[in-house]
Amino acid sequence: MSIGNLIVISGPSGAGKSTVVNRAMETRNDICFSTSVTTRSPRPGEIDGVDYFFINQKRFDEMVADNDLLEHAVYVSNSYGTPRKFVEDKLSEGMNVILDIEIQGAAQVHKNKPEAVMVFIIPPSIDELRKRLTGRGTETEATIEARIQRAVQECGEADFYDYIIINDDLDKASEELSSIINAELCRFDKRYELLSSFGK
Repeated sequence: MSIGNLIVISGPSGAGKSTVVNRAMETRNDICFSTSVTTRSPRPGEIDGVDYFFINQKRFDEMVADNDLLEHAVYVSNSYGTPRKFVEDKLSEGMNVILDIEIQGAAQVHKNKPEAVMVFIIPPSIDELRKRLTGRGTETEATIEARIQRAVQECGEADFYDYIIINDDLDKASEELSSIINAELCRFDKRYELLSSFGK
């Protein structure tokens, strides 16, 4: 069984990252989301080990000290991180593991796992991004403008990514993500051992 790929997905809020990934997951059975650890309390309906691994701060700090997290951050007074063992176990099973994380966490993963495939998803334009954020109807104009400025900043910091997907058409964007996964699975280093059957 071949080892799967670690696929890091980032992009501005409103780019449609989760929608693109979910559409790709509908068409193939070798993709899974990574399950993060967090110190926040479970919300109604959330299941430990499915939505998150819920742990206390002491355990989280131990994982950081033991280098058991590929990346970690604090958000709204709670700690979040990507457990190294969960990811590596899934990869060894041949699964392509998706991390949907912000650019700072992605940079940590890129440092810890330089073989990770880095994919940045963007909308076709700033105007389209503003339209999508406004269409949610859940945020103030000030929040939308802050997200726009954040998107501009993120795009300026995305030079360590391997691929860019422009999400102007959901089917096309999900097909591009699937094509990236397929291409990475066909890399020489992934299939080198197969050459031995030809006497190499």
